[in-house]
Amino acid sequence: MLIFAVIIVVSGALVIGALWGLYGRLPSWLEGNLLAIAGGALMISVVIELVQPALSGSGIWITAAFTLLGALVFAGIDYLIDEKLNSDSGAGLLAAITLDGVPENLALGVSLLSGNVMQVAALAGSILLSNLPEAAGGAKEMRKNGNSNKKVLMLWIGAAVLLSLAAILGKMLLKGVSESVISAIDCFAAGAVIASLATEVFPTAFKRGNHWAGISATIGLILALGLSQLGG
Repeated sequence: MLIFAVIIVVSGALVIGALWGLYGRLPSWLEGNLLAIAGGALMISVVIELVQPALSGSGIWITAAFTLLGALVFAGIDYLIDEKLNSDSGAGLLAAITLDGVPENLALGVSLLSGNVMQVAALAGSILLSNLPEAAGGAKEMRKNGNSNKKVLMLWIGAAVLLSLAAILGKMLLKGVSESVISAIDCFAAGAVIASLATEVFPTAFKRGNHWAGISATIGLILALGLSQLGG
């Protein structure tokens, strides 16, 4: 039951965020700072929950190689999207969530195998914090670009379903898989997340929240660090 609860909370945040973006009314500066908080939270969680365990279990070379590979794959696909689509349309954030979300949710599914509820909560909480404002910002920009509310909402629901399946597969198919394979998946996810933070999340947060975004990102980092400490 735990996996379904986690999936509903984490993936459901995409749908709630999209509804927020389509129908909510928040000042741009507030949305930017919320996005910065989410980015800061995800940044520290990536290091503590994904990279550090891989480094301890599989060594520097696997950690470095697959983290870089994740960043390269995300950056490459994101570049192609920016060449074909207007990045201001919201497609960039949708791609960011989907591309880093698949390996990220695979890693979340793997973390459920450990049985450490607080560790799962730390990673899931950070993903939740990230998904809400990212989906809100992406949905709002997609609507401004001329897409109907129905079309935008269906796209984000599709992304939520895809990421839910990734978490379920991570839980079901990776049970008993070697530590090195799990480390590779975790690091690939970490690299994709880091690249998305650098190219999509923090630039958008700064654009909307201005220099306060740096403070908000630090607050998010501290919040995620606190969650991580609860997880031991």
